[in-house]
Amino acid sequence: MKQFKPSEEVDFLVIGAGAAGGIMAKELSSAGFSVVVLEQGPYLREKDFEHDEIKFTRLDAMTNNMKRQPQTLRKSGAEPAKLQGQKFLQYGRQVGGGSVHFTANYWRLWESDFQQKSRHGSVAGATLADWPITYADLEPYYTKGEEELGVSGLAGANPFESWRSKPYPLPPLPVKSSGVIFERATKQLGLHPFPAPMAILSEPYRGRGACLHCGFCETFGCEVRAKSSTLATVIPMAEKTGRCEIRPDSCTRKIEVDTNGRVTGAVYFDANRREVFQKAKALILCANGSETPRLLLMSKSSRFPQGLANSNGLVGKNLMVDAGYEAFGLFEHPLNEFKSVQTTRAIHDFYEPDPKHGYYGGGGIDARFDFYPASFALSGLPKDAPRWGAEWKAMVARNFTRTLTLLAHATCLPQEKNSITLDPDVKDAWGLPATRVTFDFHPDDRSNMKFLLERQIEILEAAKAQKIWTDTADLALLPHNHLMGTCRMGNDPKTSVVDRYHRAHDVPNLFMVDGSSLVTACCQPTCTIQALAYRAADHIAGEARKAAI
Repeated sequence: MKQFKPSEEVDFLVIGAGAAGGIMAKELSSAGFSVVVLEQGPYLREKDFEHDEIKFTRLDAMTNNMKRQPQTLRKSGAEPAKLQGQKFLQYGRQVGGGSVHFTANYWRLWESDFQQKSRHGSVAGATLADWPITYADLEPYYTKGEEELGVSGLAGANPFESWRSKPYPLPPLPVKSSGVIFERATKQLGLHPFPAPMAILSEPYRGRGACLHCGFCETFGCEVRAKSSTLATVIPMAEKTGRCEIRPDSCTRKIEVDTNGRVTGAVYFDANRREVFQKAKALILCANGSETPRLLLMSKSSRFPQGLANSNGLVGKNLMVDAGYEAFGLFEHPLNEFKSVQTTRAIHDFYEPDPKHGYYGGGGIDARFDFYPASFALSGLPKDAPRWGAEWKAMVARNFTRTLTLLAHATCLPQEKNSITLDPDVKDAWGLPATRVTFDFHPDDRSNMKFLLERQIEILEAAKAQKIWTDTADLALLPHNHLMGTCRMGNDPKTSVVDRYHRAHDVPNLFMVDGSSLVTACCQPTCTIQALAYRAADHIAGEARKAAI
């Protein structure tokens, strides 16, 4: 791998080697530019991806850790923010980011997603807005991402999906028991199930092997490279150009600017916690919807006293997260859902907000099994189940192979009061201000989640589940993986942080390319985040060639 000296001014400094950062690294280095990528986590390889449930689900082996990176939480600005027993915002913390351990759902947005305000009007208490781009602008990059990364699915199977220029490059993964049960029940109800598009290989593809159906997808890395993470796909391509260095264990603390307000590079802590300054002609923030605004807020200067690129005060605001409840069904015969990928069937019948409901919101529902043995024993049983002893052991043994989950993936309204800010008192392991989260769901979000939960129960009833129960824990307190909206894109510098090509309105050689730029919450955002990254890289490379950055 190419190595640059920190004093050597590279063309692009990318912060974050995740779903978007890996693509930016590959696209820009392939276009002939020199690139350094700073990743706060380690560089893990396939040999590191063991099937250790406690290590990867409980001990944060690949995600942010509250002891090292604490977060404080409050539901409104009027409350004091407090440290919680668990993190609210969860993100990948290694080369490849969340794409290494994500479930691999890979949904495109609909055409209507880009014009939600025009279609549905304003929502009281929310900052609903149209995107500054359309589905047609993004469609070629959706296609490029599916082909380059490797996505399995069946074009046309979802009757509600927007048009596409090409089919999926790989057929869908084999249907599981949950998918068969879900498909029969939803069809009985007049709904339209379809094979879930997954960023996991159903067949060998471009030198990578197909899925072995081991069942360790969600929260785990794939030791056979069948999961289409940036670690397994574009990052090796970037390194092979000889123009890209991936620099792990590098925690960025500040982006530096000159007297003209242009970025000159970034200061980071290396693996030995020594401060290093990497020079760069331009900088691309791909640190996720939490860490990107945090770093901008920490990068205060006399030129940017409220934080970098924050002249309008919107950096960190309009935080959106994943939403949706779970419903569980117990069946007479073994389903053996612990095998293979998490989900194989989904519906989008309730995806588009319906005005007759009297609130804004929609979403998809899929059938899945999210548990491993220890997590199932602790939280996978019905609420009235015994919690210890012989009866508990017998129920765990029986139910583990006979339970399935229906999960809703619901919209989340942007609200300016939902935000990422810097905690004035709590520090992280590097002595930097901890993330302070202010968040609560909009009343429409809660009404929408309740509506979808009722549909989930109806599906389980149609499937003749022997027992049905739900998890309606306060989602405003639980860990969330899809972090969106905190540096939203838009044409108006007064109401957005970046333009339609992800360039900061305030800083001509600074870009934000990750979930932070999303204008609306899209249920499953990774596919869109990566399509946006391909589009942004295409534009940035073109502008750089014209010396317009």
